[in-house]
Amino acid sequence: MQNAFCKKPLWEASIALADVAMGRAPAELVIRDARLVNVCTREIVEHTDVAVAEGRVALVGDAAHCVGESTTVIEANGAYIAPGFLDGHMHIESSMMTVGNYARAVVPHGTVGVYADPHEICNVFGKKGVELLIEDSLRAPLKAMVTVPSCVPAVPGFEDAGAEITSADVREMMAWERVVGLGEMMNFPGVFMGDAEVHAKIAETLQAGKCPTGHFSMPDGGNMLQAYIASGVRCCHESTTARDALAKMRMGMYAMLREGSAWHDLHEASGALKEINDSRYCVLISDDTHPDTLLELGHMDHILRRAVAEGIDPISALQMVTVNCAQCFGMDGELGSIAPGKCADIVFFEGELSDFRVAKVLIDGELVAENGCLINLIEDFNYPDWARESMKLSPVTARSFGVAAPAGQSGSVKARVIEVIPNRVANIERFFELAVQDGQVQADAARDVQKAFVFERHNQTGTVGFGFIAGFGIRRGAVAQTVAHDAHNLLVAGVSDGDMALAANTLIACGGGLCVALDGQVLALVPLPVAGLISACGAQELSGQVKALDAAWKALGCGINSPYMTFALTSLACLPALRITNRGLVDCRTFEMVGLFLAD
Repeated sequence: MQNAFCKKPLWEASIALADVAMGRAPAELVIRDARLVNVCTREIVEHTDVAVAEGRVALVGDAAHCVGESTTVIEANGAYIAPGFLDGHMHIESSMMTVGNYARAVVPHGTVGVYADPHEICNVFGKKGVELLIEDSLRAPLKAMVTVPSCVPAVPGFEDAGAEITSADVREMMAWERVVGLGEMMNFPGVFMGDAEVHAKIAETLQAGKCPTGHFSMPDGGNMLQAYIASGVRCCHESTTARDALAKMRMGMYAMLREGSAWHDLHEASGALKEINDSRYCVLISDDTHPDTLLELGHMDHILRRAVAEGIDPISALQMVTVNCAQCFGMDGELGSIAPGKCADIVFFEGELSDFRVAKVLIDGELVAENGCLINLIEDFNYPDWARESMKLSPVTARSFGVAAPAGQSGSVKARVIEVIPNRVANIERFFELAVQDGQVQADAARDVQKAFVFERHNQTGTVGFGFIAGFGIRRGAVAQTVAHDAHNLLVAGVSDGDMALAANTLIACGGGLCVALDGQVLALVPLPVAGLISACGAQELSGQVKALDAAWKALGCGINSPYMTFALTSLACLPALRITNRGLVDCRTFEMVGLFLAD
């Protein structure tokens, strides 16, 4: 695989590395007297030196003969060192930050590389959106490995996104220098049903020698899961139970255990490791992480601590964010271990290993972060004007949020309702009797039932889907956001038509984001003008905005964790059970459009 993620390719550095290892030339850097966490052999090696040249490890062991007058020496004094952390599946846009600001937030926590699926911005702008994020990433020390979005739109025929990615596009993008694989193949029914275009995208990836990544969210997959894995899909981050994770690992698929801001799957899914006591096909990932989580808890270091809290030993946990991840993507010849020839991506720990308190971070042998801060400034990336002009919607009114009862029905109607599950991506289809007044079906705040609308915002189609949701505890007011996976249309919910209009119009005016309105006032606003997904603010400022948003949701009566993230998934039509898009309600078990109202 072509490598663009080290200071110099191995084939250009091999003579220099051999010279340093043999003592014929001095190392550029020597780390002296460390306790090496060897993730290749799952052991701690005491009193170990590491010699570095050309951004790569030249020698691991006794490096006394590698020290010259020009060599920089870091005295580890017995501190633990380990390979830098890799996040095997995530979406930078979910942090709501630019790549540079994201790097500022995560690199000091030991993260040296991420496998980013930019399908959020791709759903808005297509290939040129992916190119923007790649250009942004070039300014940061963070190694941003890109996977080509596979499902844009996520489920064709059930929603309208701002772009489309075809197998021809995948073929073109596989040749891009920063691309290492195919983004999560959410159209798993297309895989096991033999859809030619879906299989063509996987085939283009395999022909390029790169990694197709997965998204199989059905429990008890049986033959469907077998067919999915047989297609070449290498990994999956949708295991929410130990049974799901174990089934995938037994078939040679990497189970990526997720612990993000809203999705806390590690507690249940990690049980698979207790049954087999073998973590080689297991990877820890974040998927979606908000800035307040990054500031208060950390990134992969936090997930490592969570893994240890679930009974996973520290070295196994480290393997799951280093060598296992690199092997999954076929990049273990470059990344994931402190070994000769590998990129010199190294973290130093303070105190006990199980605490994962990161003191220093080296990327390609250069000190990039120390004591929680980046060493060098990252130049800000200026997104072009067209990237800030994604809201192609006219203002709405309170009347836009009326839900007409079926002809001839009065008193009440039976309706399908989407009920969310806190900290889970799945939801439940419920049925409620809802009151009808003046021909309009009403929300029911007393029973925690709100109206929900999805307005297409990319191509001025005028399509609007509507229905009802429950489980958020909203008793008054309204919420709106353009972070609405994956098509990222304008998603609005509430019990007040006037507040729903206010929240929606606020986002239309500012270019997108997240908003909460109550009694004719905007309680909180997180402007995300780039694609309706990304802010120019850094983690500190954005975290303050997100905390205010969280408080505003609570003011409406909501008590669940990161509700805006759970809300964002109510429109993702590839997750069970019932979702709402700009085209209406989708049953994601049968993949059919279904009616809002049921006959008696």
